Amino acid sequence: MNRFFISTPIYYVNAKPHLGHAYTTIVADCAARFHRLLGEEVYFLTGTDEHGDKIAEAAKAAGQTPAQYADAISGLFKNLWPELGVEYTRFIRTTEKEHIAVVQAALQKVFDQGDIYFGDYGGHYCFGCERFLTEKELVDGLCPDHKTKPEYVAEKNYFFRMAKYQDRLLAHIRENPDFIRPSQYKNEVVSLLESGALEDLCISRPTSRLTWGVPLPFDENYVTYVWFDALINYITALGWPDGGDFAAFWPAAQHLVAKDILKPHAIFWPTMLMALGITPYRHLNVHGYWLVRDTKMSKSLGNVVEPRAMAEAFGVSGMRYFLLREMTFGHDASFSEESMVGRFNADLANDLGNLFNRVLAMAHKYFDGVLPDPEHAEFSDLDRELAALAVTAANNWRDMFASMRFSKGLEALWELVRALNKHVDASAPWTLFKEGRTARLAAVLHSTLAGMRKTALLLWPVMPEASEKMLALLAQPFVPAEVDMQRECRELAMLPAGARVETGTPLFPRKETPAPMEPAAPAAAAKPGKPSKNKDAAAPKAAAKADPVEAPALADVEFADFQRLDLRLGAVVSVSPVPDADRLFLVAVDLGEMTPRQVVAGLAEYFQPADLMGRQVVVVANLKPRKLRGYVSHGMILAVRTDGGMQLLTASGPVPPGAKVS
Repeated sequence: MNRFFISTPIYYVNAKPHLGHAYTTIVADCAARFHRLLGEEVYFLTGTDEHGDKIAEAAKAAGQTPAQYADAISGLFKNLWPELGVEYTRFIRTTEKEHIAVVQAALQKVFDQGDIYFGDYGGHYCFGCERFLTEKELVDGLCPDHKTKPEYVAEKNYFFRMAKYQDRLLAHIRENPDFIRPSQYKNEVVSLLESGALEDLCISRPTSRLTWGVPLPFDENYVTYVWFDALINYITALGWPDGGDFAAFWPAAQHLVAKDILKPHAIFWPTMLMALGITPYRHLNVHGYWLVRDTKMSKSLGNVVEPRAMAEAFGVSGMRYFLLREMTFGHDASFSEESMVGRFNADLANDLGNLFNRVLAMAHKYFDGVLPDPEHAEFSDLDRELAALAVTAANNWRDMFASMRFSKGLEALWELVRALNKHVDASAPWTLFKEGRTARLAAVLHSTLAGMRKTALLLWPVMPEASEKMLALLAQPFVPAEVDMQRECRELAMLPAGARVETGTPLFPRKETPAPMEPAAPAAAAKPGKPSKNKDAAAPKAAAKADPVEAPALADVEFADFQRLDLRLGAVVSVSPVPDADRLFLVAVDLGEMTPRQVVAGLAEYFQPADLMGRQVVVVANLKPRKLRGYVSHGMILAVRTDGGMQLLTASGPVPPGAKVS
């Protein structure tokens, strides 16, 4: 049996998961499911990287031990993936005893053969990258990624003789031209190696300045550099050196990374493998960045997209489809809510959803949902052309997915989706029914439903939940291991006679792009003389509908009075109803503080939780805490009553969490 091993990077636990993490993991899940459809045995690895300077600093800032901090953030990653339809084989953590033992065994082996030595070193150390940067890597004296000036650090450390393997790695890349793909990243690595600039790698940190790491087995005064620790997870999970999974899956190993960690995976890791006597992995697959308004997502810029909120707004299937269809693998892609709504409506609601809705309705109208015998159907050149196109689409889809070109693979599949819609229009089954041409009508429906079945099946790696639902509507049992992909790429198989297809609610209801928020000043109080029936709801609401006749004139205030209000912009990270309070939500808002701010808000009458997730809101941050229905509210979310309901106050564009209104 053929095998396939795919890994994501293990995510650094210095921040919560965002859209970039979700994209990489969903791509890996899609690749794993694709290879399962091919009948291969699959091992899908993901996890978290938990050692190093940044973790120790983040834990200290949070008032936790590094272990406590790592446990909490690692749990966020592990719990999120099943919610996004991700089914991994193993979730690994670098703080596991098994992994620490493997790292120390690898270090000892490389040390014993003379490829690790002790020496003095002085260099530009970037704490964001957690590594020394060469003069050539600096841009105007700054780290190119973090835009900060590295600190010059001089100390004794241990070094891996990485430069020793420079020529061997270059030869390996030339002999295996798709070792790193897409090719622009291979060319980048080759250029660096050809320049002869590769230096030995500092692989230790003295315990005098860092203790949160794997101790060197040959010197207790040092811990391991985080990259030499983290990269080894890929063989730890498979049981190196003697585990059966390592022997079975490592020859089929592929890694998946974003372009910002190209160098560690394309240079550090293969040279480490060579030093360990291990043949390098088969492919390194490198993708670009997700941009928000042409800027890379960054927590400091406040433009991070929260994947759970995205899935709640568009469904897991819609989210997965958008991510894989919108980004051309290897290149950057832009995210906006408008682009996602447009892609969702055009491809899923209009093309695919409408196809299923109308064809299944026709099957019920013309044949009571029970398919006639295709042997007695009258097939024409139109049906044969459709069958040929379906085979071509399936082959193109397979070839594109096999090389991680998911966007192009989906475009190939959508050639079939569009052709199926055209086939219905050109064949006009409604006219055939009126004319009593039952045999021709049966052929049209059989051909179209067969194409719909193939489409639903081939979409399973991308959107498994929707795929299985579509196949169930077509009365087609689905077991991945039983799929004959060779047949799927060879013919358009008709549904069996007597199959009963189902109808249901629309698969992909159209989405509306939210209207831009109009800035408006919040009113100060509820309408006089008409107190709220729910006294608990009165305070959290920022404003009631103002009445120009009854509202009393408000006294002028001094600027100093306004300055007493601490109004801050924040992003909603969670929303839940307050028990036994119809109008109250318990809202957590990220104001750039150590933990999200808890606010009890009277918004439930006008919003659903999904409407608020990820939204930017204005919070009165210095409002005296107040207990409502057993929950302490640490602020007030500002909103404006309108004739149509309520609008949230926000900024005209993204701002960092905690930005002050002034």
